Amino acid sequence: MFDNFLKSWNKRKLKDDKYLYLFDKPKEHEYICLDCETTGLSPRKDEILSIGAVLIKENKILMRKTLNIFVKPSKNVTAESIKIHHIRPIDLENAVEPEVAIKELLDFIGNRPIVGYYINFDIAMISKYTKKFIGIKLPNESIEVSSMYYKTRKKTSEYEFIDLKFDTILKELDIPELGKHDALNDAIMTSMMFLKLRHITPAKTTFYTN
Repeated sequence: MFDNFLKSWNKRKLKDDKYLYLFDKPKEHEYICLDCETTGLSPRKDEILSIGAVLIKENKILMRKTLNIFVKPSKNVTAESIKIHHIRPIDLENAVEPEVAIKELLDFIGNRPIVGYYINFDIAMISKYTKKFIGIKLPNESIEVSSMYYKTRKKTSEYEFIDLKFDTILKELDIPELGKHDALNDAIMTSMMFLKLRHITPAKTTFYTN
Protein backbone atom coordinates (compact mmCIF):
# COMPACT_ATOMS: atom_id res chain seq x y z
CA MET A 1 0.00 0.00 0.00
CA PHE A 2 2.80 2.42 0.93
CA ASP A 3 4.59 1.63 -2.35
CA ASN A 4 1.45 2.54 -4.32
CA PHE A 5 1.11 5.80 -2.38
CA LEU A 6 4.77 6.63 -3.05
CA LYS A 7 4.37 5.84 -6.72
CA SER A 8 1.32 8.11 -7.02
CA TRP A 9 3.10 10.87 -5.11
CA ASN A 10 6.11 10.71 -7.41
CA LYS A 11 3.94 10.73 -10.51
CA ARG A 12 2.33 13.97 -9.34
CA LYS A 13 5.75 15.58 -8.89
CA LEU A 14 6.98 14.55 -12.34
CA LYS A 15 7.72 17.64 -14.46
CA ASP A 16 7.58 15.88 -17.84
CA ASP A 17 4.99 13.24 -18.74
CA LYS A 18 7.50 11.71 -21.13
CA TYR A 19 9.04 9.97 -18.12
CA LEU A 20 5.85 8.28 -16.95
CA TYR A 21 7.35 5.10 -18.45
CA LEU A 22 9.60 4.94 -15.39
CA PHE A 23 6.57 3.79 -13.41
CA ASP A 24 5.43 1.08 -15.83
CA LYS A 25 5.80 -2.57 -14.89
CA PRO A 26 9.22 -3.70 -16.13
CA LYS A 27 9.76 -6.61 -18.47
CA GLU A 28 10.71 -9.82 -16.70
CA HIS A 29 14.34 -10.92 -16.67
CA GLU A 30 15.74 -7.59 -17.86
CA TYR A 31 18.06 -5.49 -15.71
CA ILE A 32 20.40 -2.55 -16.05
CA CYS A 33 23.72 -2.75 -14.25
CA LEU A 34 25.35 0.62 -13.73
CA ASP A 35 28.23 2.36 -12.05
CA CYS A 36 29.13 6.01 -11.55
CA GLU A 37 32.52 7.66 -11.10
CA THR A 38 32.16 10.76 -8.95
CA THR A 39 34.24 13.64 -7.56
CA GLY A 40 33.74 12.31 -4.03
CA LEU A 41 31.53 10.27 -1.73
CA SER A 42 28.90 12.85 -0.78
CA PRO A 43 25.71 12.80 -2.89
CA ARG A 44 24.89 16.23 -1.47
CA LYS A 45 28.00 18.11 -2.59
CA ASP A 46 29.83 15.90 -5.10
CA GLU A 47 29.18 15.42 -8.81
CA ILE A 48 29.01 12.58 -11.33
CA LEU A 49 31.89 12.50 -13.82
CA SER A 50 31.04 9.35 -15.75
CA ILE A 51 28.30 6.74 -15.99
CA GLY A 52 28.65 3.22 -17.34
CA ALA A 53 25.69 0.92 -17.84
CA VAL A 54 24.94 -2.39 -19.54
CA LEU A 55 21.77 -4.34 -20.27
CA ILE A 56 21.32 -7.80 -18.78
CA LYS A 57 18.69 -10.01 -20.41
CA GLU A 58 17.91 -13.48 -19.12
CA ASN A 59 21.40 -14.89 -18.40
CA LYS A 60 23.29 -12.73 -20.87
CA ILE A 61 25.17 -9.45 -20.70
CA LEU A 62 24.34 -7.65 -23.95
CA MET A 63 27.58 -5.92 -24.87
CA ARG A 64 25.92 -4.26 -27.85
CA LYS A 65 23.60 -2.52 -25.37
CA THR A 66 25.94 -0.40 -23.29
CA LEU A 67 26.12 3.22 -22.24
CA ASN A 68 29.33 5.08 -21.43
CA ILE A 69 29.00 8.82 -20.77
CA PHE A 70 31.38 11.45 -19.44
CA VAL A 71 29.60 14.25 -17.59
CA LYS A 72 30.80 17.85 -17.54
CA PRO A 73 31.47 18.98 -13.95
CA SER A 74 30.60 22.46 -12.71
CA LYS A 75 34.26 23.14 -11.90
CA ASN A 76 37.64 21.69 -12.82
CA VAL A 77 38.53 18.38 -11.23
CA THR A 78 41.28 18.64 -8.63
CA ALA A 79 44.51 16.67 -8.56
CA GLU A 80 43.37 15.19 -5.25
CA SER A 81 40.08 13.92 -6.67
CA ILE A 82 41.82 12.44 -9.73
CA LYS A 83 43.55 10.03 -7.34
CA ILE A 84 40.09 8.69 -6.46
CA HIS A 85 38.27 8.52 -9.79
CA HIS A 86 41.26 8.46 -12.21
CA ILE A 87 39.42 10.76 -14.65
CA ARG A 88 41.72 13.43 -16.09
CA PRO A 89 40.72 16.80 -17.58
CA ILE A 90 41.57 15.40 -21.04
CA ASP A 91 38.98 12.63 -20.49
CA LEU A 92 36.33 15.29 -19.98
CA GLU A 93 37.04 17.31 -23.12
CA ASN A 94 33.99 15.84 -24.90
CA ALA A 95 31.87 15.46 -21.77
CA VAL A 96 28.20 16.37 -22.05
CA GLU A 97 26.10 18.60 -19.84
CA PRO A 98 24.55 16.82 -16.81
CA GLU A 99 20.98 17.21 -18.09
CA VAL A 100 21.86 15.58 -21.43
CA ALA A 101 23.68 12.73 -19.68
CA ILE A 102 20.93 12.03 -17.15
CA LYS A 103 18.13 12.06 -19.72
CA GLU A 104 20.12 9.73 -21.98
CA LEU A 105 20.63 7.45 -18.98
CA LEU A 106 16.90 7.46 -18.16
CA ASP A 107 16.05 6.45 -21.72
CA PHE A 108 18.60 3.64 -21.50
CA ILE A 109 17.40 2.38 -18.10
CA GLY A 110 13.69 2.64 -18.81
CA ASN A 111 11.69 0.99 -16.03
CA ARG A 112 14.10 -1.91 -15.51
CA PRO A 113 15.48 -2.81 -12.08
CA ILE A 114 18.99 -1.46 -11.46
CA VAL A 115 21.81 -3.75 -10.38
CA GLY A 116 24.99 -2.49 -8.77
CA TYR A 117 27.72 -2.71 -6.16
CA TYR A 118 26.73 -0.43 -3.27
CA ILE A 119 24.06 0.76 -5.65
CA ASN A 120 22.33 3.00 -3.11
CA PHE A 121 25.17 5.49 -3.48
CA ASP A 122 24.91 5.56 -7.29
CA ILE A 123 21.13 5.92 -7.11
CA ALA A 124 21.45 8.76 -4.59
CA MET A 125 23.90 10.55 -6.91
CA ILE A 126 21.68 10.08 -9.96
CA SER A 127 18.57 11.06 -8.00
CA LYS A 128 20.13 14.43 -7.14
CA TYR A 129 20.11 15.18 -10.86
CA THR A 130 16.76 13.57 -11.75
CA LYS A 131 15.07 15.57 -8.99
CA LYS A 132 16.44 18.74 -10.52
CA PHE A 133 15.66 17.90 -14.16
CA ILE A 134 12.42 15.89 -14.00
CA GLY A 135 11.19 16.57 -10.47
CA ILE A 136 11.60 13.13 -8.87
CA LYS A 137 14.20 10.76 -7.50
CA LEU A 138 14.98 7.69 -9.57
CA PRO A 139 12.02 5.36 -8.87
CA ASN A 140 13.42 2.09 -10.23
CA GLU A 141 13.84 -0.98 -8.07
CA SER A 142 17.40 -1.88 -7.12
CA ILE A 143 19.43 -5.03 -6.51
CA GLU A 144 22.58 -4.95 -4.38
CA VAL A 145 25.18 -7.54 -5.39
CA SER A 146 27.15 -7.30 -2.14
CA SER A 147 23.99 -8.32 -0.26
CA MET A 148 23.54 -11.25 -2.64
CA TYR A 149 27.14 -12.28 -2.05
CA TYR A 150 26.76 -11.94 1.73
CA LYS A 151 23.87 -14.40 1.69
CA THR A 152 26.07 -17.03 0.03
CA ARG A 153 28.74 -16.92 2.75
CA LYS A 154 28.44 -19.53 5.48
CA LYS A 155 29.32 -18.04 8.85
CA THR A 156 30.59 -20.12 11.75
CA SER A 157 29.20 -17.52 14.17
CA GLU A 158 27.10 -14.39 14.05
CA TYR A 159 30.21 -12.32 14.81
CA GLU A 160 32.27 -13.58 11.88
CA PHE A 161 33.45 -10.85 9.51
CA ILE A 162 32.47 -11.16 5.85
CA ASP A 163 34.70 -9.25 3.45
CA LEU A 164 32.46 -7.44 0.95
CA LYS A 165 35.14 -5.52 -0.92
CA PHE A 166 34.70 -5.44 -4.70
CA ASP A 167 38.07 -7.13 -5.32
CA THR A 168 37.28 -9.87 -2.83
CA ILE A 169 33.96 -10.71 -4.47
CA LEU A 170 35.62 -10.74 -7.91
CA LYS A 171 38.27 -13.17 -6.67
CA GLU A 172 35.86 -15.42 -4.79
CA LEU A 173 33.58 -15.70 -7.81
CA ASP A 174 36.52 -16.17 -10.20
CA ILE A 175 35.56 -13.19 -12.35
CA PRO A 176 38.24 -11.54 -14.52
CA GLU A 177 39.29 -7.98 -13.70
CA LEU A 178 38.68 -5.65 -16.63
CA GLY A 179 40.31 -2.55 -15.24
CA LYS A 180 39.29 -0.42 -12.28
CA HIS A 181 37.99 3.14 -12.05
CA ASP A 182 36.21 2.82 -15.37
CA ALA A 183 32.45 3.08 -14.98
CA LEU A 184 31.56 0.77 -17.88
CA ASN A 185 34.14 -1.87 -16.92
CA ASP A 186 32.89 -1.79 -13.33
CA ALA A 187 29.31 -2.21 -14.55
CA ILE A 188 30.29 -5.20 -16.71
CA MET A 189 32.19 -6.87 -13.85
CA THR A 190 29.25 -6.26 -11.52
CA SER A 191 26.94 -7.80 -14.13
CA MET A 192 29.06 -10.94 -14.09
CA MET A 193 28.86 -11.01 -10.29
CA PHE A 194 25.09 -10.69 -10.45
CA LEU A 195 24.61 -13.49 -12.96
CA LYS A 196 26.88 -15.83 -11.02
CA LEU A 197 25.27 -15.03 -7.69
CA ARG A 198 21.76 -15.36 -9.08
CA HIS A 199 22.37 -19.06 -9.63
CA ILE A 200 23.33 -19.42 -5.97
CA THR A 201 20.75 -17.19 -4.33
CA PRO A 202 17.61 -15.60 -5.83
CA ALA A 203 17.93 -11.88 -6.49
CA LYS A 204 15.56 -9.91 -4.32
CA THR A 205 14.80 -6.40 -5.43
CA THR A 206 14.48 -3.56 -2.95
CA PHE A 207 12.39 -0.50 -3.70
CA TYR A 208 14.71 2.45 -3.17
CA THR A 209 13.00 5.40 -1.50
CA ASN A 210 15.78 7.35 0.23
